[in-house]
Amino acid sequence: MSKTNPGNYFEDFSIGQIIRHATPRTVTTGDASLYTALYGSRFAVQSSDAFARAIGYERAPIDDLLVFHIVFGKTVPDISLNAVANLGYAGCRFLVPVYPGDSLSAQSEVIGLKENSNGKTGVVYVRSTGVNQHGDVVLDYVRWVMVRKKEPETPTGHDHVPLLPKALGADSLGDAVPVLDVDGFDLALSGSPHLWGDYEIGERIDHVDGMTVEEAEHQMATRLYQNTAKVHFNQFTEGQGRFGRRLIYGGHVISLARALSFNGLGNAFHVAAINGGRHVAPLFAGDTVFAWSEVLDKAELPGRDDVGALRLRLFATKDCSCVTYPGKDEAGYAQAVILDLDLWVLLPR
Repeated sequence: MSKTNPGNYFEDFSIGQIIRHATPRTVTTGDASLYTALYGSRFAVQSSDAFARAIGYERAPIDDLLVFHIVFGKTVPDISLNAVANLGYAGCRFLVPVYPGDSLSAQSEVIGLKENSNGKTGVVYVRSTGVNQHGDVVLDYVRWVMVRKKEPETPTGHDHVPLLPKALGADSLGDAVPVLDVDGFDLALSGSPHLWGDYEIGERIDHVDGMTVEEAEHQMATRLYQNTAKVHFNQFTEGQGRFGRRLIYGGHVISLARALSFNGLGNAFHVAAINGGRHVAPLFAGDTVFAWSEVLDKAELPGRDDVGALRLRLFATKDCSCVTYPGKDEAGYAQAVILDLDLWVLLPR
């Protein structure tokens, strides 16, 4: 019997299957520093213990997307080692703050399977949950991924796509944020004068800056999350694939777009939820990423007068400035679009 893990193929999954993922990961200030080095994120709450304590946190929490990527990375060897592409997300909730010293582990449940018409691949839907050392759920989300079949000539009959929420309600968005001392939220130090009430539904924000993706950065980022997907690492195999080169991890694009969004949304200090998202097109080393946001909705949170929620549609493009707001229309996505992400963020009121 082989002692190595070849990864699961589409035929290896079954609806209702529960998978516990290796290995637990203690998150450190070193992880947070490396994350900053990779993306240049400047949100004050995650950057400064002093700033975070002044508004009611224990200390600077770990960036929400770093938590997401670490939990995501745990699932890769079991879910997407043999993936062609990660396709999308839904119903992602950030439930408990994560601090340096917390240990994260993950579990997934298979909630849907659909074989593709080409017979070579199928789409696997999983609900993944991240918990800390106390057993508290810090994050849960649904994602779907296209996985290769082991025997393309043998139909599986799988044809179940789960019903997924289009958006999470605002009534569940404040759980991961302590009640803030808004008077301690220093707008000079946060880098933006704009609070929740300054944004309007329908407003579009060009985040202006661009960031070129380097091969070394992408490789280091993906290793930081212990993401072992072959499509990101193995040029020997991917050189023989449909693109002839390695794909940039989709989460790398999300973090780049989030970091770029600081210019225009500098006080959007917490990602409360990801309602849905698509990796519209592949990204490769050497491409330059830009981003823009549209405010889809605004919401007050029940029992909270310290923070409010903005529902944003965050687009990322490659090698294309966002001054013209390229996005999606009835004819489909503009050619430059690589990410379409629907999320809730919190800002002080």
